[in-house]
Amino acid sequence: MARPRKFEEHRAIESAMRAFWAAGYEATSTQDLCEATGLGRSSIYNTFTSKRDLFRQALLHYTGERNASLAELMDGDLPVRDKVRTVLWWAVDPEPGDPAGCLVVNSMVELAPHDTEIAELLRRDNDKRLRVMREAFEAARSRGELDAAQDPQTLAHFVFATVSGLRVAARGGHDRTALESIARTALSVF
Repeated sequence: MARPRKFEEHRAIESAMRAFWAAGYEATSTQDLCEATGLGRSSIYNTFTSKRDLFRQALLHYTGERNASLAELMDGDLPVRDKVRTVLWWAVDPEPGDPAGCLVVNSMVELAPHDTEIAELLRRDNDKRLRVMREAFEAARSRGELDAAQDPQTLAHFVFATVSGLRVAARGGHDRTALESIARTALSVF
């Protein structure tokens, strides 16, 4: 009979996600993962088979959480401008304790160019986010909240690119004032 796991796998994935998010895939060592998760090497490899598998699961966890929050917001009753403001301010004012930047953006730069599986995972994530935003913008346009000439797909790409840029700027050390200025400028489109 198999021994029961003595740790909560979800918690280990969350902890590993934060380690990868803070340092990147290559710079996060197995020892870093052991320290972050509180697990020994054998527990990590017995459960996740490899650092890459743990990273893939951590990235899926990250995108799943972020996409659920985005979908909930975009499906809500707020005016579209308030929805966009909320999305932009998620990048300006992240949750306390969150590493700077974005695990998706970091992974796009670090891994996607040479890892086809991660690139495909990120492409599917990008498609989901764009679809959710585009549908919200289409609904807002039909309600008269957006000018009929504004293209919902283009707006979705614009918001996604702006948020990505804000995350890169935050990781690069830009202060809150600079980030707010960028977000306010982007919000003026709406």
